[in-house]
Amino acid sequence: MANPSYYVHPTALVETTQIGKDTRIWAFTHVMNGVYIGENCNIGDHCFIEKGAIIGNCVTIKNGNMLFEGVTLEDGVFVGPHVFFTNDLYPRSPRLPEAHGRYETHDWFKPTLVKYGATLGAGAVILAGVTIGEFCTVGAGAVVTHDTLPYSLVTGNPALQRGWVCKCGLKLRLTESQAVCTSCGQKYRLSDGRLSPV
Repeated sequence: MANPSYYVHPTALVETTQIGKDTRIWAFTHVMNGVYIGENCNIGDHCFIEKGAIIGNCVTIKNGNMLFEGVTLEDGVFVGPHVFFTNDLYPRSPRLPEAHGRYETHDWFKPTLVKYGATLGAGAVILAGVTIGEFCTVGAGAVVTHDTLPYSLVTGNPALQRGWVCKCGLKLRLTESQAVCTSCGQKYRLSDGRLSPV
């Protein structure tokens, strides 16, 4: 029976009932039972969301993404097309006799956290166990192997910090450890290697 508080495209396979109001799930997307999706989210075509994934409110997930168990997207996260998540740093098939013993417990499992307002550019790779800081922007195609700072701009393989970004998404220019966004006017101060709004 359809739930009028959210929309699921007729070709999508949605097994969870934990979906917030005004969320939209588009064509050929599969959402397993045990997934939590918040309010006012948009999940594009051809996505797969595995049990145990958590999606906050106001999240945008573009086409062709796979979110596996242990991936948590906090409120306001943007996931560009074809971002790659993992949850095992040393993967082998659990059916392989030589590796089977390692998968008898859940010790191999490494959760990933994408914090409030962060952006993951198209084709980015996020290794298992990484935390992406608040309002961080991960550039297209970046391979993130370590935690990122709030408001940081990271690009490359491996991803390195190349600058700072505003809450609104634009790149900031620092002068004497201070910056003002040219779009929204938000002011920032850099102290002890971390950027904070003032």
